[in-house]
This record gives sequence, C-alpha cells and structure tokens, in this order.
Amino acid sequence: MAASGSWTITYYFDDKDETDHFNGYTFTFNTDGTLVASNGTTDINGTWSISDSDDDGDDDSPDDSDVDFNIAFSAPADFADLTDDWDIVKYSAVRIELIDESGGNGGTDKLVFEKN
Repeated sequence: MAASGSWTITYYFDDKDETDHFNGYTFTFNTDGTLVASNGTTDINGTWSISDSDDDGDDDSPDDSDVDFNIAFSAPADFADLTDDWDIVKYSAVRIELIDESGGNGGTDKLVFEKN
C-alpha cells in the first residue's frame, strides 16, 4: 500500500488542524518496516506496519475486524504525536486516509497521506 515512492501529509487533525507541523517533509515507508521523514536536511526515523486488530491487543477500535496502519516515532514531539494504531478509512495508490478514536478526549484524529 505505502511502500513505494514518497508521501506527504496533506491533512492532520488532533483537536485542531496541525498539518503545517509537517510542511516540507516527505515520508518514505520502506518494505523493511522503517519509516523516514525527511525535509532535505533532517531525517526523522520511525517504524510502520499493517496489522490485523486480532494480532494487536491494544487496538482502540471496538470493531475486531479492522486493519491497523501502525506508525511509531519517538521524537520530536510533533512526529511522536503520529504514533498510533490508525484505522484505515480509505486508500488508493495515491492517497491513504486514516482515523483514530482518541481515548483521552473522545475526539477523532485524522491523518491523510498523499503520494508525491
């Protein structure tokens, strides 16, 4: 799904629109599970995976049949905010739409990647 080419975040909502925190960064989802966000001078390393919720006991979704798009960054804070087991809403070869039901405030976070 994501492991070809580079992607940008075109929308990120976590209580408010925070898309601008990722301006200038491209995201590369490598087949070995590594994730690299780069702005040309700085690389931020993380991991990604896709898992069936039956394999992941900490899934926030009440639906046991969903598939999770897992993203993990340890730092900096803006990127660490992306760390979650996102639910896939819709995907194509050029766009991935994700949501996460926030446990803390009951809101729904939204994340959209588009292929460059």
